[in-house]
Amino acid sequence: MEVIADPASFPMVPGGTAVTIGAYDGVHLGHRALINRLRDLADIRSLASVVVTFDRHPATVVRPDSAPRLLTDLEQKLELLAETGVDYTLVVHFDEARAAEPAEDFVTEVLVDSVRAKVVSVGEDFHFGNKRRGNVALLESMGATLGFEVAPIGLVAVPGLDEPVSSTRIRHALAEGDVGLAARLLGRPHEVRGVVTGDARRGATLLGYPTANVEVPAEIQMPAEGIYAGWYTRPDGRRHQAAISFGRRPTFYDDAPPLLEAHLLDFDGDLYGEPARVAFVARLRGEERFDSVDALVAQMGRDVEATRELLT
Repeated sequence: MEVIADPASFPMVPGGTAVTIGAYDGVHLGHRALINRLRDLADIRSLASVVVTFDRHPATVVRPDSAPRLLTDLEQKLELLAETGVDYTLVVHFDEARAAEPAEDFVTEVLVDSVRAKVVSVGEDFHFGNKRRGNVALLESMGATLGFEVAPIGLVAVPGLDEPVSSTRIRHALAEGDVGLAARLLGRPHEVRGVVTGDARRGATLLGYPTANVEVPAEIQMPAEGIYAGWYTRPDGRRHQAAISFGRRPTFYDDAPPLLEAHLLDFDGDLYGEPARVAFVARLRGEERFDSVDALVAQMGRDVEATRELLT
């Protein structure tokens, strides 16, 4: 997959392109179904497949006070899009000027003049442009004049669930601590990324369980506070089973800010300063206040063993 950062620099693709547009936060199963259909349409018509997305979630500009937390940062999103086999991803800079742009101008500048779209495939509920006035009907009307076909796709459902896949549904599942449901909708465990900060060996001295304290950007969606089994991935790609705590450590503090800590099973080494990837596989329990450090340590031992059983 080739990533293009400026519509004006998009290459001249012989024959044109099949395009989809969206924030693509999470690149979940619904997104993947749409991209799979896009690639099929592109293959049938001998077109290049293109995802048009944005360098930030549009809501962070349009309504910053109520913008959703992100399921993926831009780096993650591009990695996941590359896995879909799409030919190009155009990352459009989204700012106040872009937010104020009429939908018709976006179609002309990006879809027609830049990527030379012959097919545009979006979700049936897709909206874009100033005040979200752009939609499938507008695309169909403009496509009839400008020479592109519109192929809308319905929302994707997961067997056994009563709601279609959406980034909003995944955020709700994570906020409830249901990382299993989030994984079903994403097609993989929810993963957050950050840097190991603070004294990662304090847990070894005090409790016998050293932890990597991972500082995750504030805009990333975290699961509900609690204890989880999951995976910790180091920069070199090595993956370790991990008992993960996200919470306020109520045994020691009355009102501490939430902290993400990962205890890597069967690992002895220094992780301080390293980039980390933490993936949540299963929720073990909610966060608890213990009457003594000994009681906490005993429960941590049970959490480690439960993690080992779940992941082995």
